Amino acid sequence: MSAVAGKLDEFEKLGVKILSVSTDSTFTHKIWDEVELTKMTKNGIPWPMIADAAGNLGKVYGVYDENGGVDIRGRFLIDPDGVIQAMEVLTPPVGRKVTESIRQIQAFQHVRETKGAEACPAGWEPGDKTLKPGPDLVGKVWEVWQPKE
Repeated sequence: MSAVAGKLDEFEKLGVKILSVSTDSTFTHKIWDEVELTKMTKNGIPWPMIADAAGNLGKVYGVYDENGGVDIRGRFLIDPDGVIQAMEVLTPPVGRKVTESIRQIQAFQHVRETKGAEACPAGWEPGDKTLKPGPDLVGKVWEVWQPKE
């Protein structure tokens, strides 16, 4: 969460609202933020940390571990219509790459802005060439796009 907080300006420029959810109580969130997170990022975590002690949200999103009584770490990109466009679930030993989340948000926003007339291929960055989905592209992707290494 501190890595996301460190890139908060970039998320805000993209119009992204961040929420975090865990099975910990609001009191645990407060202590964790005050004792640890404020030392990792300026002013701690500036977005709502939602307490979901029963794991109800985790169950809906498929990340609740019944045996452990905790949520497995997940990241969900939800569009303005409430549709999950991407999700990533990782166990605690491996962290996420925040810049990849930002890149994916930019790609999903680009596709939304073009109303699906353009697609962002693997490794796409803002300003890179996009693909134009349709019958003319079938069997010819190799002519218009080369993946980045």
